[in-house]
Amino acid sequence: MPFGCVTLGDKKDYNQPSEVTDRYDLGQVIKTEEFCEIFRAKEKTTGKLYTCKKFLKRDGRKVRKAAKNEIIILKMVKHPNILQLVDVYITRKEYFIFLELATGREVFDWILDQGYYSERDTSNVIRQVLEAVAYLHSLKIVHRNLKLENLVYYNRLKNSKIVISDFHLAKLENGLIKEPCGTPEYLAPEVVGRQRYGRPVDCWAIGVIMYILLSGNPPFYEEADEEDYENHDKNLFRKILAGDYEFDPPYWDDISQAGE
Repeated sequence: MPFGCVTLGDKKDYNQPSEVTDRYDLGQVIKTEEFCEIFRAKEKTTGKLYTCKKFLKRDGRKVRKAAKNEIIILKMVKHPNILQLVDVYITRKEYFIFLELATGREVFDWILDQGYYSERDTSNVIRQVLEAVAYLHSLKIVHRNLKLENLVYYNRLKNSKIVISDFHLAKLENGLIKEPCGTPEYLAPEVVGRQRYGRPVDCWAIGVIMYILLSGNPPFYEEADEEDYENHDKNLFRKILAGDYEFDPPYWDDISQAGE
């Protein structure tokens, strides 16, 4: 399917809002994220369903940067374990990003429901994530926000594959990166310590994901009031920098040495 708009930032390439609505029916908002609203969209000619992420330019420079970044990165990648870009429209006021529709649940939701994964199921998830991340790293792309919420089952079948989503923080590694970003519990020590970093931070996040899948708990957590963000994150980061984690009973009692 051709992209509705290919060149970013060139005024003559702006799409008209009618180009979006002529091609797609946008349903109600199904989720609101930090930078965008997410819709389920139906292509009028085929009836196929897609995910649509709408970024409003008026919401500020960070939102515009996130949208542009996600478009640039997703145009570079094609992998069975990465949610694929389908179409892009850029109007004077919005960015519309159309993606494959993953109808399964987030791995995060599965953990909330069942507590933890078996070693076999964990290895199946991690294998797919590693294959996708190895592909990204071969292109010198750092995802920078790998977490359970960004791992999604592609469909509702028992043996559904896992796909990685949400690339608005992903970055090309042209030399080491300085800008700290990501989700606190998954941050690597070099990010917490505000050092220059690169692709290894994704490997650290995968380790955190694996720990949570096996035990149902994060390796680094802070029991202080989460509403006191500053002190909560400060104490959490201190533990990350110190490598302060345990294989706590009873959560790890039945996990093999290989799993640990």
